[in-house]
Amino acid sequence: MRMRKKKYLDERLDAVKSYILDTDREERDFEKSVQIKEYFNFEEIFGNCNPVQLEIGCGKGQFVCEMAKRCPNVNFIAVEKERNVIVAAVEKIEKAGLTNVRFISGCAEYLPRFIPEHSIERIYLNFSCPYPKEKYRKHRLTHRFFLSIYKGLLTEEGDIHQKTDNMHFFEFSLQELSAEGFRLENVSLDLHNSSFEGNIITEYEKRFSDLGQPIYRLEAKVNK
Repeated sequence: MRMRKKKYLDERLDAVKSYILDTDREERDFEKSVQIKEYFNFEEIFGNCNPVQLEIGCGKGQFVCEMAKRCPNVNFIAVEKERNVIVAAVEKIEKAGLTNVRFISGCAEYLPRFIPEHSIERIYLNFSCPYPKEKYRKHRLTHRFFLSIYKGLLTEEGDIHQKTDNMHFFEFSLQELSAEGFRLENVSLDLHNSSFEGNIITEYEKRFSDLGQPIYRLEAKVNK
């Protein structure tokens, strides 16, 4: 079901457009689109040479907002395909006065057109849609199609951090990452009852944790 457009959405997005990177193109065939390279210059965008991290599927921005506060010497790119949702995230960053976050309104498969190769230190996948039906498995953000994209974006020492409340999606992610040659580290089958420190709990995460559902987490490093 398509989400209804929020009232004054265009006006709200226009008011925070300085935080949103321009990726609006007429070309909708991603295979053709990614053959064109319009790389962002992160040094110009952020005014520094700090490392860049990427969150794909940032939702309303709670995670990236807290990360940007904790890590002022890291730059963050937050990606969200739903305009109705990204507007809340951008407004949150603007209200917090954070200068180390920018947004992309769009889908992950188009990222190679705009993000330079091997320029991303870390990719966060927080509570991505699990697409439980088998026929939609290729839409999962840890499907090998997307993992091949991430490999091209990540630095030599780069890694992926994933969290989910869905056990089957987590198992799928473990299998796909292993098959694509990623080295798995710090795998947790119950994050909130583990020794892991520094976790940022999002509203979505808290809701499912409060229901007694375990939170699954992993780190996956690019193998040299």
